Amino acid sequence: MGLQLASESKNRYAQAPRQADWTIDQNWASYSDEEHDRWNRLFARQAKLLPGRACDEFLEAKQRLELSRSGIPEFADLSRRLGAMTGWSVVPVAGLIPDDAFFDHLANRRFPAGAFIRPESELEYLQEPDVFHDVFGHVPLLANPTYARFLEAYGKGGRRALARGQLHNLARLYWYTIEFGLIETQKGLRIFGAGIMSSPSETIFSLEDSSPNRVAFDLERVMRTNYTISDFQQTYFVIESFDKLLADGYQDFGPIYDRLRNASDFAAHELAPGDRIISRGDFHYFRAKRSA
Repeated sequence: MGLQLASESKNRYAQAPRQADWTIDQNWASYSDEEHDRWNRLFARQAKLLPGRACDEFLEAKQRLELSRSGIPEFADLSRRLGAMTGWSVVPVAGLIPDDAFFDHLANRRFPAGAFIRPESELEYLQEPDVFHDVFGHVPLLANPTYARFLEAYGKGGRRALARGQLHNLARLYWYTIEFGLIETQKGLRIFGAGIMSSPSETIFSLEDSSPNRVAFDLERVMRTNYTISDFQQTYFVIESFDKLLADGYQDFGPIYDRLRNASDFAAHELAPGDRIISRGDFHYFRAKRSA
């Protein structure tokens, strides 16, 4: 979400003509062999790391959507396969788009995905969402009917948050679930957040490092919690199931917003009264960075 577009130096679509809904022409034939190769290397690296770490729903959907095909996916072709499963489509955008446009797309089962791919110099980390983050990280779970309904509900709730001036509360829900969420399974904790799925280093850190807190998901707690944009998360929230996440997303947020308006925020590292702590972080990674 957001108004800022990715910088032109990293993004050859930065000056592409935009439709009224901020979509652009992907112009798939224009991708270079180097860009397709960059996708293939990113894909191969994550495909090795995710079995046993990503949730089964993600891994199964990735196969069903045939994302293993070589090269950057063509959005129109991907949308045909995805649409047959859940009615969602993937629409190309140049970068981050205005919040109202973003919510409108989600509410109508369209996922806006950045069309550019990160430069070679930023292969490890890119702050702006590119095609690998958006398509590899986000799109597979849109083939899961329950998760797809949750994201649609999130989009429908966006305008209400904007009108109330409480978008920051709703954005935290997106951040700690859709981007950086973990889920409890019978096999242990697994990843479902796209920001983790598309990052090799955070894939390992989120599940296996002793630094971060891992706390059971609570909707109001999450909506009161600040987050870190430019580093690993200090706290990961763990949902019980996609069914429970959907139920939380479909409730009336009005009374919640009323309570949150006068509630204090929690820092990203802070544990709160009533938290069900799955693992308490020792923060050695973050302390080492501060002292460096």
